[in-house]
Amino acid sequence: MKEGVMLSRTLTFSLLVFVMFIWGLNVVAIKYLVTELPPLAMQGTRIFIAGMFAITVLYFLRDLRKLTRTEWFYAFLAALFGQVGHHTLLAMGLVQTTATKAGLILGLIPLATVIFSMIFLRDRPTFVRVVGIFLGFMGVAIVIFQKGEGLSSVSRGDLLIFISMISQAFSFILIKKVTTTLSSRQLTAVMLLIGSVFILISSFAFEPGNVSEMTGKSATVWAVFFTSAILATGLGHILYNAAIQQIGAGETAVFNNLVPFFAIVGAFLFLGEAIRFMQVFGFILIVIGVLLGTGYLEMKMINRIKQRKLLKTG
Repeated sequence: MKEGVMLSRTLTFSLLVFVMFIWGLNVVAIKYLVTELPPLAMQGTRIFIAGMFAITVLYFLRDLRKLTRTEWFYAFLAALFGQVGHHTLLAMGLVQTTATKAGLILGLIPLATVIFSMIFLRDRPTFVRVVGIFLGFMGVAIVIFQKGEGLSSVSRGDLLIFISMISQAFSFILIKKVTTTLSSRQLTAVMLLIGSVFILISSFAFEPGNVSEMTGKSATVWAVFFTSAILATGLGHILYNAAIQQIGAGETAVFNNLVPFFAIVGAFLFLGEAIRFMQVFGFILIVIGVLLGTGYLEMKMINRIKQRKLLKTG
C-alpha cells in the first residue's frame, strides 16, 4: 500500500514539474505572441480555446454539473479577477517589459495569496511567514529596480504585470470559497470561458481591426498559439487542480517556485534576453520568501518535531 502511495506522489510531483515547465515557457510564448498578434484578441481567443478544451475533457470524465446561483456568482467574480484582470494585464504588460521580469514578478503569486488569506480569510500570520513575505517582495523589488536607476527603471509594463499578479492571487481567495461545493476542475473551465468572452468583447472596443490583424500569420505563430492555449492553459490547469486534490494546496503551491526559473531560461534561449546577476539574486530571495511565507517550511519543521516526539514516546 505504501509503495502505491509513493508511486502516486512521485507521479504527481513529476506532473507538477511538467506543469511548471510549460507555465514558465508560456510566459515566453505570450511575450512572443503579443509581438505578432493584438494582445487582447490573442488572449481572449487563446483562453476561449483553453476553456473549450477543458470543458470537453471534463465532459468525457463526467465531471460536469449545473451550478447554483452562489457558485455562478463566485465563478463570475473569480473570472473577472483571474481571467479578465490577470490575462488582460499580463498581455498588455508583456508588450512593454521582458519575459524574464514578468516571470519573476509572477513568482510572487503564492505570497500575495497568503496576504489576501490573512486579510479576507483571517489566517493568522506568524513571524516566519511575515519574514518570508518581506523577502519575497524584496526579491521582486531587486528585479524591478535596476542598479542605480531607482523609480525610473520601473516601466509601465512592470506595473501592469504586478497588478496582474495581484489580480490572480485575489481570484484564488474567491476560488477557495466556491470550491468547497464545486469541483475545482469545473470551476476552472467555467472561469476560462466566462473570462475569454469578456476579453474578446473588450478587444473589439480597444483594438479596432483585431480580426484582420489575427489573419495571415505564419505557421510558427499558430503553433505557439495553440500549444499555449491547449497545453499550458487548458491541460496545465486541469493537472494543477488534480495535484491540489491529491497532495493539498500548500504543497502544490511550492512548485510555483519553478515557474520563474523556467521563464528566465526560456527567455534566454528563445528570446535572447540576458540573465543578470541581480535577477538571479532576486529569484533566490523570491524562492526563499515563498517557502517561508506560505508556511511550507514551518509546517515541515512542526511535523518533524511531532514525529520525533511520537518515536520517543513509542
